[in-house]
Amino acid sequence: MALDFLTPLNSDILEYVKELSSQHLGSKIVFHTHDDFPDLKKIKIAIIGVLENRGSEDFDQYVNLNYIRKEFFNLYPGNWNISIGDLGNIEPGEKIEDTYFAIQKLTSFLLKNNIIPILIGGSQDITYPLYRAYDDLEQMVNVISIDNKFDFSRENGVLSNSYLTKMIVEEPNNLFNYTNIGYQTYFNSQEEIDLIEKLFFESYRLGEISNDPTISEPVFRDGNLVSIDLNSIKSSDSGNFINFAPNGFSGKEICSLARYAGISDKVTCLGMFNHQNTKQESFLISQILWYFIEGIHCRSNEYPFGSKQDYIKYIVTLEEDLVFYKSNITNRWWIEISNIGNKNNKFKKTTLFPCSHQDYLLACNGEVPERWWKNQRKNLI
Repeated sequence: MALDFLTPLNSDILEYVKELSSQHLGSKIVFHTHDDFPDLKKIKIAIIGVLENRGSEDFDQYVNLNYIRKEFFNLYPGNWNISIGDLGNIEPGEKIEDTYFAIQKLTSFLLKNNIIPILIGGSQDITYPLYRAYDDLEQMVNVISIDNKFDFSRENGVLSNSYLTKMIVEEPNNLFNYTNIGYQTYFNSQEEIDLIEKLFFESYRLGEISNDPTISEPVFRDGNLVSIDLNSIKSSDSGNFINFAPNGFSGKEICSLARYAGISDKVTCLGMFNHQNTKQESFLISQILWYFIEGIHCRSNEYPFGSKQDYIKYIVTLEEDLVFYKSNITNRWWIEISNIGNKNNKFKKTTLFPCSHQDYLLACNGEVPERWWKNQRKNLI
């Protein structure tokens, strides 16, 4: 059974939780202990530690998640009505492929039971088995990576720097879209940047998002799996001075992105990777986790598209009509995408695709929104 891959929390964490007040988060979470396992029928969010990091350059370093858990449990919840369970840890297998198998099977099991898994720790190549967990759901997957690079590289053999290549090449190929948020040009070759364009994937430079984090909201609204490389955060905010990063997202920005991910009705899995075991970094990771859960609490359940009475329809005539919808509930925008030629949506002539008010204004000024163009091309392939 998939749950057999989990080991319970250690006694140190459980003793720490006992000392917290009834108002702290730790007192409102159910735990996997040596004597008890949470009732999954009563859980909406499952926190899982991953102690595997052989895919990283720092593979000789033991993964310690105690600091993160203590800092998170010591926070106070928002006005949440969400049940959370900490299911313990996935230990490294005999081979790294064994760990991948355990992660894939466990994540797939939780997704099928409508539980949102949050995996913390280990190296970012773990994104790959999370992606493969969607195989059993028989759906195309949109992956969003918050990272300072694309992770195409094969040159140094480090799996955490090349997992995206595996996702693109290996069968079954269920990857519909990949979006990178926060890449820094000097960490990526021009060949890699060009490849992202040729595959009609999306990418946003660090400066674009830092100047206006709201442009990422429609991107998250269309994502399924979100992977955060903690090296994308600048060291002055993360406290990670082992892998020093002079540039990157601020603490405020990464928490905003985590909240956007949580608000998305389609995001069903989150991973946070490349933690350096420092107590300083744990403060920020616990708050990123808090904002993601806060976002889940604020979901409006607008996907799939509900009653059209809740939307205003706008038609912009260019070479062809672009049809926009604006929600009366959240003021968020959507645009129709044709499914002609898309075998994955052969029973629907159109799909509603998340967009921004700015995309509508661009269309009104005679410009075709780039995200619409890329997705339309992808549907015709």
